[in-house]
This record gives sequence, C-alpha cells and structure tokens, in this order.
Amino acid sequence: MAGTVGTASAAASFASGLFPSLSSKSASVFLPPASGLSSGRKFLNKGRFQFRVSISNVVTEISPAQSQKLAASKESQRPVYPFAAIVGQDEMKLCLLLNVIDPKIGGVMIMGDRGTGKSTTVRSMVDLLPEIKVVSGDAFNSDPEDPEVQGPEVREKLMRGEELSVVFTKINMVDLPLGATEDRVCGTIDIEKALTEGVKAFEPGLLAKANRGILYVDEVNLLDDHLVDVLLDSAASGWNTVEREGISISHPARFILIGSGNPEEGELRPQLLDRFGMHAQVGTVKDAELRVKIVDERARFDRNPKEFRESYKGDQEKLQRQIASARSSLPAVTIDHDLRVKISKVCAELNVDGLRGDIVTNRAARALAALKGNDEVSAEDIATVIPNCLRHRLRKDPLESIDSGLLVIEKFYEVFT
Repeated sequence: MAGTVGTASAAASFASGLFPSLSSKSASVFLPPASGLSSGRKFLNKGRFQFRVSISNVVTEISPAQSQKLAASKESQRPVYPFAAIVGQDEMKLCLLLNVIDPKIGGVMIMGDRGTGKSTTVRSMVDLLPEIKVVSGDAFNSDPEDPEVQGPEVREKLMRGEELSVVFTKINMVDLPLGATEDRVCGTIDIEKALTEGVKAFEPGLLAKANRGILYVDEVNLLDDHLVDVLLDSAASGWNTVEREGISISHPARFILIGSGNPEEGELRPQLLDRFGMHAQVGTVKDAELRVKIVDERARFDRNPKEFRESYKGDQEKLQRQIASARSSLPAVTIDHDLRVKISKVCAELNVDGLRGDIVTNRAARALAALKGNDEVSAEDIATVIPNCLRHRLRKDPLESIDSGLLVIEKFYEVFT
C-alpha cells in the first residue's frame, strides 16, 4: 500500500509538500445505410446481400428514475481507498497527477515490489478525475469540439448539420484484465443482432470505452503478446481500426496508458515500455513506525470504508481543486528556450533513442509548474521529473550496477550547472 524509493529523484521532496495530510444497452445510432436498405432487414441488391451497420452497447439518455437507480448502484459498489490516504509513494503519486493534468504526457509505468500499493494507488485516482465534455449517447466519449477524438457517428451528424447533445462526465478509468480476448479489447460484430435482425452491428470494446480516459493494465509485463501488439498500434496512432467479419470501422482510441508490475515476474517489451511517458519505481517501506501507520490506516478502512473515506473528504476535495486549477492554467505555462536546449542536451548525451524523451520531459515540467501554481518552468521542476521521463529509455547495460535514475540525475546536474 505504500513505501518509499531510494532514488535521487527530487519528486519525493516536492510531493511530500503536495500531500500534507499523509507525508449498456443498444442505441439507435447508425452509420448511413446503403441505398435500397431499410429497417434492419437484409435485401438483395445487385446480386449481393447488404446490411445496415449500427453501433450497439451505447449509453443513451437517462431518465430521473434511472439516474436514481444508477446513484444507488454506485453507492453499493466496492469502496475505493482515498488517494490522499496513501502513505508515502510520492514519486508514483506525482507521476499519476501530472498525467491527469496533461494526458498528452503519455501515461505511467509503475514497477516495484509486490504489496506496495501500486494497484491501490492507481484505482484511488477515480475520485480525483475531472469532468470532460462529451457527446451524449456516444460509445466513444467523443469531444463535440475536437474532430480528432470524435467517433464515426458524431462526424456523420456534424456533416449533416445536426445539433449535438452535450453532457459533462468524469474521465473514465478502464481496467484491462490479463485474460481479456482481442475481440473484447478491440470490439467485434454483435452476433445477436446479426442473427436476429440481419444488422451488421459493431459492438465497441475496451479501447472505445477508454477513449479520452485511462486504460489501466495491472501486471502489464504478463500481458499476452497479441494484446501488447493491439495496445502498441492504438497507442502509436490514437485510433483503433477493426477489420473483421465484414466490418470495417475506425474510431479514436486516445487514452492515458497506466501499467503496473513486479520486475521479478518478467521484463516488459522495449517497444511497449517506450510508449509509457513516465516511469515510477516503488519499494517496500523500511521504517517501522511508518509500516505500523500503514497497517493501522488499512485496518480502519477495512472496518468502516464509508467513515474512513469521509475523514479524507477535505483532502480529496483540495486535491481535486488543485488538479482543476492546474488543467486550466496549463496552456499559459511557458518554458524558457535555454532550458529546453539543456533538456535536449541531457537526452542526447545519455544516448536516448528518438525524441519522445525530450517531448515528455517538456510536457511533464510544464504540468508540474501548473500544479505548483507557477506560470514558468524552473530548473527545479525539470530536476523533479526528468528521471521519471528518461529512466526507462536508457539502453540497458547488464554490467551496470547503478540505478538508471541516478545516471539521469548525474547528467542533469552536469549539464545544468
């Protein structure tokens, strides 16, 4: 549930001040049918059977009675451990917060010992996620203003000049289980509709649900290779293309990829590791007093989750306000040209492949400055985030005993001083 990491990263010093409390059913949304087709039945047209294509499992407008039922259902769900109650693990918490502030950072890979609260911390982010504007009843959480993250039906409606119904909803967090099938992840044909109505219906998968949200993979280093290939493709392009059973559809799949795992259970493929914007290392806490505090807090939560969550309500709301403020001020945050040159020099001298390291470090430093309430990035901000942005991008030397995060910090001070 918690721990501290013996790393030279300056994340811990800042984050300890940041956390003072504890240092669907089917919907009638259709793609345009071919001429001569109607009412979901199949017709012979020029010697071939043709089908109307629809999207199923879309959230539709909710009545007041349904809204009350959903609220009651939410209350009965398994309670989530509060983010503000996580003891220690400041590096991991900071990386997660920065990705919520700027999703374009590209996610977090969390590696560490078993039982150190990796999954608990990630899932506790649910309460802190801000609201976003989405098109009502859309399966892909389409943004009504950004064509790059709009599903096919929304784009069709805009081309026809139809008015879009817009609602606000919290950013979605989707769990990708290790046993998931490729069909469930990518989406597939709705067999029931095809057999009963003659409709070639596309049933969206987890990638559609995760669009503009968070996709979390626990034990990501144990994920099957074919699912890793799917994630690589979607993470690279931001789109998911499905070509199967006569269905051809592309939809946006832009998500914050968060993974966690234990390095003793196997390494992650370098191609996938590079897709994570930041890398956080967590370890088992050694301080006896802190361990007792962690055990006591967990026992309190297990005894009465509702009361425990109430005791941290003030801290949670404070963090929510901080995140909302940082997201709104982020576009105004600037980073000096000299600092950007030095960031690139660090990456070049560490022989970091590609330019993702440069881009992510710039983005993370700006997000941290926004979280602090500053409008300009400082060298201290860069020192805090650069180990997490570059550590996993260094080429592995099997004979090297020093931690890669320390190598980054050494090079940072060499270049910046």
